[in-house]
Amino acid sequence: MPDDPRRSAPSALRNREPILRALRPHLPAGGLVLEVASGTGEHVAHLAAALPGLRWQPTEPDDANRASIDAWCAGLPNVLPALPLDAAAAGWPVARADAVLCINMIHIAPWAAAQGLVAGAARVLPAGGLLALYGPYRRRGRPMEPGNAAFDADLRRRDPAWGLREVEAVAELAAAAGFGPPGVVAMPADNLTLLFRRPG
Repeated sequence: MPDDPRRSAPSALRNREPILRALRPHLPAGGLVLEVASGTGEHVAHLAAALPGLRWQPTEPDDANRASIDAWCAGLPNVLPALPLDAAAAGWPVARADAVLCINMIHIAPWAAAQGLVAGAARVLPAGGLLALYGPYRRRGRPMEPGNAAFDADLRRRDPAWGLREVEAVAELAAAAGFGPPGVVAMPADNLTLLFRRPG
């Protein structure tokens, strides 16, 4: 029997239900949700099972993670096969989506990935479309929580281009791409969900 391609991330098991609760009031009743950097696929599998009125398009640049995503989502008719997508690329394989979701990416990628994510979301979302980001952030002029400070230091040791991003810097990036100011939802373990909308 072949090896099970499903990968598992302990953090995904912990945060998938809080993320669902944060997103549920803001996602559209129907349409396509494009998830950028779907990782193991555990988030999209959980969200798609809970919100069957939406179609879900997971994406992930890593071949093994795409296999994991497809395995986790097997049997979910509202999840499309995972596509390769580099958030920083000028062209994405999806031309339109009703919402864009990105969980735990921009702190473990160069800033160019955040820039590409926001620019890509601006290209594919209609007026009123939602860009939702989840993860740990810093707030300008405020000390970081001890756990986030330690995590940020560890990330920067691993790669100087990584690290927790300022909410304000992400908001400025989004505003330059035509998004409104973020809704900020406090999450467990000192994480945040940021909700940006295209005007319309």
